[in-house]
This record gives sequence, C-alpha cells and structure tokens, in this order.
Amino acid sequence: MHIPACLFFRCNLPRPCLWIGLLLIPLCCIAEGLGEDVFFSFQRNTEAEEQSVLLWDDARPLPRSVAAERLQQVEFRVIKPYEYNTDGYRFLHGVALVWHKGKLLASFGHNRGGENTDTEEARYRVSEDGGRSWSDVLTLDAGPEPGVGISHGVFLSHGETLWAFHGAYSGIMQNVHTRAYTLDESTNSWIPRGAVIAEGFWPMNQPIQMEDGNWIMPGIRVGGEHPSAVAISRGEDFARWDLRVIPRDSSLGKMWGESAVIVSGKEIWNISRYGDAAQALVAHSRDYGRNWSPLRVSNLSMTTSKPCAGLLSTGQRYLISTTTADCGKSRAPLTIALSRPGQIPFSKVMIIRPAEFPEGPGESHPRAALAYPCAIEHEGKLYVGYSNNGGNQGRVGVGRELWNNNSAELAIIPLEQLRVE
Repeated sequence: MHIPACLFFRCNLPRPCLWIGLLLIPLCCIAEGLGEDVFFSFQRNTEAEEQSVLLWDDARPLPRSVAAERLQQVEFRVIKPYEYNTDGYRFLHGVALVWHKGKLLASFGHNRGGENTDTEEARYRVSEDGGRSWSDVLTLDAGPEPGVGISHGVFLSHGETLWAFHGAYSGIMQNVHTRAYTLDESTNSWIPRGAVIAEGFWPMNQPIQMEDGNWIMPGIRVGGEHPSAVAISRGEDFARWDLRVIPRDSSLGKMWGESAVIVSGKEIWNISRYGDAAQALVAHSRDYGRNWSPLRVSNLSMTTSKPCAGLLSTGQRYLISTTTADCGKSRAPLTIALSRPGQIPFSKVMIIRPAEFPEGPGESHPRAALAYPCAIEHEGKLYVGYSNNGGNQGRVGVGRELWNNNSAELAIIPLEQLRVE
C-alpha cells in the first residue's frame, strides 16, 4: 500500500508537532484517496453512539403536561386501597401483574411499619373478572427468618407454572437478593425456591423471553453506586440466573438504577431511573444482554422513579412513567410514551391518569404521586398497575412510616387507543 508522504515525520520533531500530525492522519488518508473506509467507519461508530441516547424523536416537540393528549376509553380499578385504620398496613408499593389460567393476579410489597424495613411482606390479590373485583389480600411470603423483609417483585406465567421473583433483604436494605417461588395451585400456597440471584439484585419488571431461548429480567443492583442490572436465565431453569451489571458513563451523578428493558431480537435497550436529573438513562446491548454500552443520559425527560417499558403486539415500543417536558421530579401525570410500529424512538406521549381525578375510582389530589408502574398485554388491552399516594392525605405515622403509603390501582387501556400515526 502506498503511504502518503504526509504520514512521514522526522523523529526530531517537537512532541506537539507529532500529536498534530497524528490528528491529521485521517485527513491525509482521504486526501490521498486512501483510508476512507477506516475514517468513515470511525465516523459511523460515533454517530451510532450518539444515536443510542436518542429515546425521543427530536422532530417532534415533547409536550408539557397541560398539552399532552389524554387517553380515552380507559377503565380504572382499585386493586388495594390505603386503609391503615382497617388493616394496620402503611407502606404499599411495587405493583406487579400477571394473567395465569384466566385469572389476573396483582402483587405488591406491604408493611405495617416503615418502607423497606424487616417487617415487609410480599402480598397479593386475585381477580377472576378482569380486575372488577378482587379476593381478600393474601400473603405470598412474610419472611420466615427473623430480621428478613420480603418486598415487591415480579411474576412469570410459563406453561402450567406461575413463578414469582421478589426482592428480599436483612434489616433495612442489607444483603439484598432475589427469592423465587412457585404457586401450588392444589393448595393455593407458594413454595419457596430459595435465593436465586444474589449480589444486591432486585427485579423491577417481569422476565421477557429472548430469541436465544433465555429470559431477561431487568432491575437494580443495590449497593455501591446502585447501578442498573439485568438477570439472564439459563434457558428455562428459573432457579439459575446470571447477573449482568450495566456500566455507567463516567459523567453520571447519583443514580438509583431501577430499570426496564425493550427486547428486539438480540438487541436490548435498558431504560433506567436517574437520580441527579429528571432524564431517562439508556444503555444498549447487541448480544442478548451479555455486554452493554455504558448508561448515558438520553434526550427524554423522565421523573426520578421506576420506569416500565416493553414492546406491544402492534410493534410499538412503550415507556410508562412521567415523561412530559416539564415533569421535573413530579410523579404525575402518569404517562405512556409510544413509538410508531417498528421504529425505535418514542414520538408520542399520552396521559394515562392525572393526579386530580375526581370522577374516580381511586384517590384524587393535586399532589398525588402515581408511580412504580408495571404493565402486561392481554387480549387486546394493556393492563397498567401503579401506586397512588393520594397526596399523603389521611396517612398515619411519623418519619419513615409515612414513606410510600400508597393505594394500588389499575388502568386498562384498549390497544387501539395507543396507535401513533
């Protein structure tokens, strides 16, 4: 290969000149008709990295809360109201939903004491009529060992078996890990399968099957800088998972990496809660979640709370949180960001429910926080569970006892309402 003359340097040149020369190498290559492929490959890679942080279609303005379109024909239900004076429970958070053999189950973390203390319990209710009515509150696991709390988790209905994966810890958020359970339907009791993921992992959204046959479950690794993480199953062995902690860009500040994923073939997008700013963080994997680009700040505003994301049967990506231009760290209105079918960036934000909702059902207050959503698609509808703190009105307690004293609520959205032109 002919080497352009401009690449030759005298060894006695001053060091700054050598550096300038090295910076000019790509331009010299192009000037000589050589090296274009290498140069433009570097340029394309840089553009790809920039593209990875574009969650929102910049061709459209992100609406403010007052301008965002409100979804129509949404059914609302209350899964579990806040009723401390009746049942003695304060904390409720982290609704999870699953359809299993024609029944809709909703679980949550529940505590008579303060949030994430060792009296926390994993509890749930069952509906046999699509969420219109619910069974009594049942206990999945109250923590059999002294000093251990079992909190909110996620479900997986696979074949004939219903699995649950719940965050657990000692004391106040020490030794965080994930425990698995299967439902014995003959006795309606849950069988503990033990701690299946250690090292601080707490699942935040349900497992999703990938094309390689494994399942990916997004969450957070509690400890250190609290990064986002995913757990990857070993096929259909749901008692064995490999933890993958997602690296973070060195420019990021404090975070609490509760995360969700969108799966498209071998490509996976992780969308995570930030802490320092009301912006969604995003990372990208091209090998079924084994390796990741560093989490970076995206161009989409998102409140500092757990997101929920996924792919609809229509081919549209969705993200449920609060993602309006002026959301700041407010947890209302509850919104869904949507893409066009088959496209990556979100291009429309719609309001599922505002804080003030006098028509009900559910609590209504100007300062209501609607947070920690989950979602599952079933028979042409998207079922969205979320917490509602009712503006903290009527809550009983002091200090930590008042954290996340929520009701659990449900929105049922027809898929045709989610179309984006």
